[in-house]
Amino acid sequence: MTGVTDLRAGAIFEENGSLFQVLSYAHTKMGRGSANIKVKVKNIRSGATTEKSFINGAKVSEVFVTKKDLQYLYKDFEKAYFMDPLSFEQIEMPIKIVGDGLYYLKEGGKYNISMLGAEPLSINLPPKMDFKVMETGGGAKGNSATNIFKDAVLENGLKTKVPLFIDAGDLIKVDTRTGEYTAKA
Repeated sequence: MTGVTDLRAGAIFEENGSLFQVLSYAHTKMGRGSANIKVKVKNIRSGATTEKSFINGAKVSEVFVTKKDLQYLYKDFEKAYFMDPLSFEQIEMPIKIVGDGLYYLKEGGKYNISMLGAEPLSINLPPKMDFKVMETGGGAKGNSATNIFKDAVLENGLKTKVPLFIDAGDLIKVDTRTGEYTAKA
C-alpha cells in the first residue's frame, strides 16, 4: 500500500481489480478541512480516462512494474508487435494501450515498455523525437512581428504546425507529449 500523496504522473496503482496510470496530480487544501488529492487516471486495460478524488491519508495498492527496452517490429489492426533483443521473444501490445504513441513508433526503434509480469502495460516514449517533413503548406514570407506557422505532414503521418523556414525534406524535433514542433534537427 502506498499513500495517495506519493502518486505522481506515470505512477501505476490498482483499485478494485483495475490498473490505473496517473496522468496528472493536484493537491488542494481549503480552510480547516482535510486536503483533497485529485488525480486524472487512465484505466490501462480499457483505455478510459477518469478523475478520482481521495482524502489526505488514503492509500492505494501499489503495483510493481518492470521496464524493458524492446524493439518495435510492426503493427496490424489490433496489436503492435515488439521483440526483446536479448531473448528474441515477441511481445504483443493491444493498439488501445499504445494509443497516440503509435504515431511515434519507427520500425526497428527501441522503446521502453512498462510490464506487469509478461503483460505490457504502457509505452514510455522519449520526450522528443526526430521526424522528416514530407510536405508543407504554403506560407507567405515577409516581415512579421510574431512567429507564423504553416501546416506540415511528417513521415509518420502526423500533422503539425512548423515555422515558415521549414521545407519538405527537413528533419525536425517533435514533442511526443503534445505532437508540436520544437526545433530543427
